[in-house]
Amino acid sequence: MTTFKSKGKLLITGEYVVLDGAKSLAIPTKYGQSLEVEEDNSNTLSWKSYDEKGNVWFENSFTLDNGEILKTIDNDNDVSTRLKQIIDTAQQLNPNFLKNEKGHKVSTHLEFNKSWGLGTSSTLINNIAQWANINAYQLLEKTFGGSGYDIACAQHNTPITFQLDKNNQPLVTPIDFNPSFKDQLYFVYLNQKQNSRDGIKAYKSLNKVSNAVINDINAITEETIKTTSLATFESLLTEHENIIGKLLNQEPVKSKLFRDFNGCVKSLGAWGGDFVLATSPTNPKDYFKSKGLDIVIPYSTMILSQ
Repeated sequence: MTTFKSKGKLLITGEYVVLDGAKSLAIPTKYGQSLEVEEDNSNTLSWKSYDEKGNVWFENSFTLDNGEILKTIDNDNDVSTRLKQIIDTAQQLNPNFLKNEKGHKVSTHLEFNKSWGLGTSSTLINNIAQWANINAYQLLEKTFGGSGYDIACAQHNTPITFQLDKNNQPLVTPIDFNPSFKDQLYFVYLNQKQNSRDGIKAYKSLNKVSNAVINDINAITEETIKTTSLATFESLLTEHENIIGKLLNQEPVKSKLFRDFNGCVKSLGAWGGDFVLATSPTNPKDYFKSKGLDIVIPYSTMILSQ
């Protein structure tokens, strides 16, 4: 049996504008996803996906003919269609992938709730890319799309800066980001799973990002990484929220939902759902619970320690 593992992801700065070349701060999470592969003589590709509680949330089998997936055996649904697309694309990138093999039993194991938006898709893409011995960024581009920062997180054990160059190629730099005030940082789940592909599509339809905006976000990212002051960190995040809010014509999450919160609240990734980053001198669990939000995760619990 062969096992592949990938880390989950959180985008601290640069949401949306990372698609246009802005430098972003991205952080791999402790929670990820593994993929286990075992060869057999079944002439099928049998697939089981387990959630963080060990329950099967997807299961199907595909017939194989010299490595080519011909059809699903058990049921044909959106997940099966998407999985077949990923496998087919992996075979386009590496024609030897699955060829002349008799069959495989594959299982995936999530370490986080798949509604959290920590990278169910990106960790799968990176694991399949490892299995197929192909470039994960290329596989992502031909399937889900996006900037690729989530693939970079899947492949790293430390915070990174991520940026697309003029040729849309990823520039990934591992960094030392271990703020002295990390015990005052919390991730809060908004209970509204966002489809990143929809968010990307909506952002691109705006078609109005300027070089000035990119430069402002780049500067905020650099200062966010360097600052040792929580007050400065909060000021930078607030400025970032205002810039992206104006760009999207949306109200920042704090003024919209948490106006009375004693601290900073910043959207992460796709605005309107998934996690936000909150700053607070004490655990703000009671405050957010009063708002109907029960998932409040301290920074050190979510993020790989340095």
